[in-house]
Amino acid sequence: MPSFDAVLEPDLIEIRNAVDQTAKEVANRFDFKGSSAKVELADKTITAWADNEFQLGQLRDVLLAKMAKRQVDARFLELGKPQPAGGDRFKQVITVRAGIPQELARRITAAVKESKMKLQSSIQGETVRISGSKRDDLQAAIALLRKQIDDTPLSFQNFRD
Repeated sequence: MPSFDAVLEPDLIEIRNAVDQTAKEVANRFDFKGSSAKVELADKTITAWADNEFQLGQLRDVLLAKMAKRQVDARFLELGKPQPAGGDRFKQVITVRAGIPQELARRITAAVKESKMKLQSSIQGETVRISGSKRDDLQAAIALLRKQIDDTPLSFQNFRD
């Protein structure tokens, strides 16, 4: 039976490269000279440190620009609130979203059921497997999901005939 998996999977290598390029640019930019601004990547969490909220915003803009240059969708990033980090420094935690949360998985299965196509969808951990008898229905389901679920960068893997 033909099937495919809907997943939410960022390219972590490109994210690491964007963070490294951001750190290099921050070290060389004139408006960051003499400040303790930096950006770090640990597992799937990016932490940005700056002396004030304005610099933190500038640092975030540089990071998003570097992500865009490396074709990393900004919708993978979940921006936290800027927080005081002791003294007069601020930090912001940016989480990289990976894996489909249960609420989004339910939205995907509901969208497939509402389409009235002869397809079955099942939630399998952090992926949603959609299967059906016709390949054309699966391709129509991919187009439907790209249209209806536009707040997350879904990708589709394991398309099997």
